[in-house]
Amino acid sequence: MFSEGFMHGQGTYTWADGVKYEGTFAKNVQMFNGRYTWNEGVYEGSIKDGIRHGFGFFRSRTRPISYLGEWCNGKRHGNGIIYFDEEHASWYSGEWVNNVREGWGMRRYKSGNTYEGQWKNNVRHGHGRMIWLAAKQEYVGQWVNGIQHGYGTHVWFLERAPLSQYPLRNEYVGHFVRGERHGHGKFIYAGGALYEGQWVHNKKHGKGKFIFKNGHAYEGEFVDDRLVGLHLQENAVNAKELSGIATPSVIESITIINDSESTSILGSDIELDISSLLDLFPREERQEELNQVERAVLRHMVILRRDYNFYSALGYGHSPDNTFLMTKLQFWRFLKDCRFHHSKISLAEMDRVLGGSKELLEIHCPHQLLLFRTFLSYLIHLAFHIYHKKHKVKGRSLDGCFSEMMSRNVIPTACCVQGILFSEERHAVFAMNYIYKCWEIYRAFCSPNLNPPFEPTMKIRQFVWMLDELKLLNKQLTVSRLVKIFVKVGACPRGRTGINMELELVFLEFFEALLECAVVYVTHDMVKEQIAHENQNRASFRFKNFSREISALYSEDSQPLRSCEDKEQCQQVSLLETVLSFAPACADSKDDLSLSSWEAGKEPDSSPAKELGDEAKEDKTEQDEKFCLWMYQMEIFFTTKLFPAYQQEKVLRQKVEEKRKEDVELAELRKIKDVELAKLIAEREAEEVRRQEAAAAEKARASQSADAEGSEDPVPQEESPRKGSRARLSKGEAQKGGPSPKKDAHRKDSSQKKEAQKKAPSVKKEAQKAAPAGNTGPANKKNKPSGKNH
Repeated sequence: MFSEGFMHGQGTYTWADGVKYEGTFAKNVQMFNGRYTWNEGVYEGSIKDGIRHGFGFFRSRTRPISYLGEWCNGKRHGNGIIYFDEEHASWYSGEWVNNVREGWGMRRYKSGNTYEGQWKNNVRHGHGRMIWLAAKQEYVGQWVNGIQHGYGTHVWFLERAPLSQYPLRNEYVGHFVRGERHGHGKFIYAGGALYEGQWVHNKKHGKGKFIFKNGHAYEGEFVDDRLVGLHLQENAVNAKELSGIATPSVIESITIINDSESTSILGSDIELDISSLLDLFPREERQEELNQVERAVLRHMVILRRDYNFYSALGYGHSPDNTFLMTKLQFWRFLKDCRFHHSKISLAEMDRVLGGSKELLEIHCPHQLLLFRTFLSYLIHLAFHIYHKKHKVKGRSLDGCFSEMMSRNVIPTACCVQGILFSEERHAVFAMNYIYKCWEIYRAFCSPNLNPPFEPTMKIRQFVWMLDELKLLNKQLTVSRLVKIFVKVGACPRGRTGINMELELVFLEFFEALLECAVVYVTHDMVKEQIAHENQNRASFRFKNFSREISALYSEDSQPLRSCEDKEQCQQVSLLETVLSFAPACADSKDDLSLSSWEAGKEPDSSPAKELGDEAKEDKTEQDEKFCLWMYQMEIFFTTKLFPAYQQEKVLRQKVEEKRKEDVELAELRKIKDVELAKLIAEREAEEVRRQEAAAAEKARASQSADAEGSEDPVPQEESPRKGSRARLSKGEAQKGGPSPKKDAHRKDSSQKKEAQKKAPSVKKEAQKAAPAGNTGPANKKNKPSGKNH
C-alpha cells in the first residue's frame, strides 16, 4: 500500500541480499508490527523505526535457539524466555538488560539442574538457589560471578534407610569463599551429629564444637578436619564417628561440655540439653528429675515426632527425601498454634528464655535449624518457665510441668495451622520467595532492646514508623487498619480497642503483617491496571503455547541459563520455589479445555457424580482465580512498592552515614586545626611577653644609667622664687628616666628666658612709678608695650 508516494500501510519489502520484511509501513519506515526473515532466523512482533522494539518472537535457523519476550532497540531487554534446544529442556526465563541476563531469572539446564535467583552480566550473582539433581545437592545463598561466595546453606541428600529416625541429609550453614566452606559455619550430619566452628578450604580448622549424636559434646581446636588432642574410650562414641574427626596429636585445651556416662531412656540418638534447669535442683535430686522428665517425653514421643515432621514441612513444595529440618520460623508457628503466647509470655520473650549463649543476632533468627532433640529440649524449658509456679508446692517437678504443657497446649491444638503464611501450601511456597529480603528489612529497622541481653528487636511502634518512612501508608492502609492486622496475625490480644505499641514482634509476626498489608494496600483496580499494562507491553500475546509447561514447572525450581553453562561441573541448588513471572497458568485454563471434558459435555445425560465433579471444578477454578489475584497483590506490593522503597531508604541511610563520617572527619580536622592555631597563638603571646619584658628591662637599665649621670653633674641652684618648682620638675623627669644633659641645659636656657620676659613688665612698671610726673610725652609712648608683646 502507498500513500502520497510513500510506502504506507501493509506491504512486503525484499532487500537485494534476501532479507524480507512483511508488515506495516509508515511513510517508508517499518513500524508497529511485522515479520523479518533473515538467513539466520525469523522475527515476528513489534517494530519501531525498522528495528525490533516491544514484544516479539525470534527463532534461529542455524541453531536450536528461540526467544519470546520484550525487546528494546533491537536487543533483548525486559522480561523474556529463551530456549537453547528444540526439546525445550534447556532454557532461561527472567529479566534481560541489553541482551544480557541481569536481574531476577530462572535457569534450567539440559542436565535437569536448575537455578533461580539474581543474575548479573550473564552469570549467577546475588542471592539464588541451585539444585543438582544427579548429585542430589542443593545450595541457597549468595553468589559472586557464578560461584558460591558469602553466606548460604548447602545440602547433600542421601538415600533414607528404612524406618530411619533421621532425615538423611548432610547440611552446612555458614560462610563460603570462592565455592568452598571458609569462615564460621555449622555442619549437621545425617546421623544427628553437629559441628559448629571455623572452616578453612572445606575443612574444619580452628576453634570449634562437635556434638556427637548421643549428645556428647566436645569443644577445642581442630586442625585439617580433625580434633586435636582428643582421647576417648571406645564405648564413648562410635568408632565410625571418630574417623576423620579426632586423632591423637599435640594436647590442646579441650573443654568437655557434656560427657554423662548414663544412657538416656530415649535412646542413644537423643540427649536432652536441660542442664541449666537441672542446676536449679539440689544435686541429689537432679538425676531423678532427669529420669522422670525423660519418661514423660517418652510417653508422648509419637505425638511429638508427628508434630515435628508436620511443622518442619510447612512452606516447602517438595523434598528429595521427603524429610525436613524444623526452622525457628516453623517453631514459632507451632508455638502460636499451641497458644503458648497466651500464658503472658510473648514469642520474643520465649526466644530469650531459649537463647542461652547464642549471639545477639541469632536469638531471633528465623533460619535457625532445630534438630528433634533441640525441639524436645526447648519444650521442656518452656514448660518449666510457664508452669513451674503451679508445681512449686509439690517441688520443682520437670515432668509435671511437661505433662501439663502437653495436655493443655500441644495435644488439643497442634497441627491446626493458623495465621496467614502457612495456612495454605501454595500461598506459603509463593510467599517464601520474599522471606530473605524481608528478613533484611526487619533487621534494618530493629533497635537494641532496653533489657538484657540487649539484642535487636522490633516493636509495633517501629513497624508503623517503618511503613510511614517508606511512604506505604495510604487511604486503604491506615494506622487503624494496622491495629486490626496486628490482632489478626496474633501480635496483640483480641477484644481490645487499644493497642500496646511497645509489644515486640518476632519475624513471623512481622512477615505475616506484611502479607496482610499487601492484601489491603493493593486493590483490585491496581491489579487490573497491572494486568492491562502487562498485556499492552506484550502486545496482547498470551503464553498459550507454554501455559501447560509453566504450570508443570510451578512446583519445581526453574532457573535462568547460558548456552555454555550446561557443561558446568559445579552445580548447586537453593532458593524458594516460585511461579514464573509470566501470566499465571490459571489465567489460560478456561480456554484450554481437555478433550475428555469436551467429549463429556456432548453426553445427553449427566450423572450425579458428574455434577459433583463439575462443581468441584468450578470451586477449583474460583480458588485458582483467587490465588492468582493474591499472587498479583504480593508481586505488586513487594517488588514494586516495598523493596524499591527500602532500597531507596537504604541508599539514603548510606548517604547519611557517609555524611556523618565526613562530618566526624571534618570535626576532627577542625579540632586539629584549632589545636594548632591555639598553639601558634600561645607561642606568639609568649613571644610578645618576652619582647615586652626585654623592653622593660632595657628601659630600667637606661633609667639607672641616667640617674647615675645626674648624680655626677648636679644642676646649679638659683635664688628664684620658682627654684623649688624647677627642682621638683627635674626630679620628676629624672624619675621618668629624664632627658640627656644637653637637653637639660637647653631646657634650662629656655626657662630662664621665659622668666626674664615675665619679669620685664614688672620692672618697667616700677620704673614708671619712680619717674617725674611731667615726663609724659612721646618718650612714654615709645616705652608702651604693644599688644603683641603683651
